[in-house]
Amino acid sequence: MDIIMIRHGETEDNVSKVFSRDDTKLSEIGKEQIKRTRELLKDFKFDKVYYSPLERTKETLGILGLEGIPNTRIREINFGIFAGLNYNEILEKYPQETKSWENDPLRYIIPEGESLNVVYNRVWMFLEEIIKHNENIIIVAHEGVIRLALCWIFNDPNFFYRFKIDHGSINVISVEDGFKYIKKLNYI
Repeated sequence: MDIIMIRHGETEDNVSKVFSRDDTKLSEIGKEQIKRTRELLKDFKFDKVYYSPLERTKETLGILGLEGIPNTRIREINFGIFAGLNYNEILEKYPQETKSWENDPLRYIIPEGESLNVVYNRVWMFLEEIIKHNENIIIVAHEGVIRLALCWIFNDPNFFYRFKIDHGSINVISVEDGFKYIKKLNYI
């Protein structure tokens, strides 16, 4: 089975270089990126589509011409008090929280948000559930979620910072007889 993961297109928050909020929309460039992805997607066979219920992924799903099943386990990390701020603003406004987060990004829970480990666990549970059905699926989600799904292959969220996922890219994990491997990465 193939797990075909598509990152949403560039957003207004990406352009502003701020930690994303739930309601950010695709930029014009982001919409064009997804139109390109729509053409590439014609070469893939799939049985089901799941998507993160955030605005940018719903917009991406629409441009792709797909309908799917929303699932909160594939939402982007909740950045809590960091949402809507750029790195320098976070550092200035929340110096202690920023230091704690940088020292232990996997376990530090952002105030009013969540840690990478929390997100990894929900993504892990989602993936373990869907592979039981042995169907090719599409997931329309976020960079953090896709990076953590790739970490699932290694059973180790410490690989999180080893991946860079481009906007609108297609990333494929194949699962055969319980063995997981990366089939495509950043296909654009």
